[in-house]
Amino acid sequence: MILRAFFAALGQLPDPRFRGVLLRGIGLTIALLIAVYAALLWVIDRLTTEPLVLPFVGEVTWVGDLLGWGSLVVVLLMSVFLMIPVASAITSMFLDEVAQAVEDQHYPHLPPVQGVGFTDGLRDTVSFLGLLIGANLGALVLYLIFPFAALFIFYGLNGFLLGREYFQLAAMRRLGRAGAKALRKQHQATIWVAGCLMALPLSVPLLNLIVPILGAATFTHLYHNLNRD
Repeated sequence: MILRAFFAALGQLPDPRFRGVLLRGIGLTIALLIAVYAALLWVIDRLTTEPLVLPFVGEVTWVGDLLGWGSLVVVLLMSVFLMIPVASAITSMFLDEVAQAVEDQHYPHLPPVQGVGFTDGLRDTVSFLGLLIGANLGALVLYLIFPFAALFIFYGLNGFLLGREYFQLAAMRRLGRAGAKALRKQHQATIWVAGCLMALPLSVPLLNLIVPILGAATFTHLYHNLNRD
């Protein structure tokens, strides 16, 4: 069941709506990084309006240029580490479109549903990102205590979190939050195993960008299979 759902999702990756969500997430992430850099330059410009005067040296006029180029280096370094999680988080805001694309192609007999609003999507995205970061920071302690089991802890933890999030997203479109939670509790083991499958690409650069899209599509199939059973 899980592999069938996964390969069905994989086969739909060329869907223009899938590609649109991915490109939108990456584009908004780049725009956010540019905005952060522009804000840093503005702050530096405000702080260096007056030339710096040093004892025995006099006026120093190149501090602003130094901080400006230094901030560019900082933002570029930050982008290396933050590009993937931020892009994934932003992409998650549009995963309702992915679920709809899956249902349009594979479950056309279903009645239409009201899409998740932008505010609700943003709230769920921020909440999930905070939980994901917090849980992985907390797991660092376990990595130090049980280094031989670090990989199992990483995939097990993130598999649980991803499975919980993506199944909830797929199920609550038709069952509501309470119904989705009840169905999730009935099939926790299956959802966890499927989540672990989604967690495998997390450690592969660039490939991890498609995890939210692949996860939403896979769990949409899984939801319909479990709810039918």
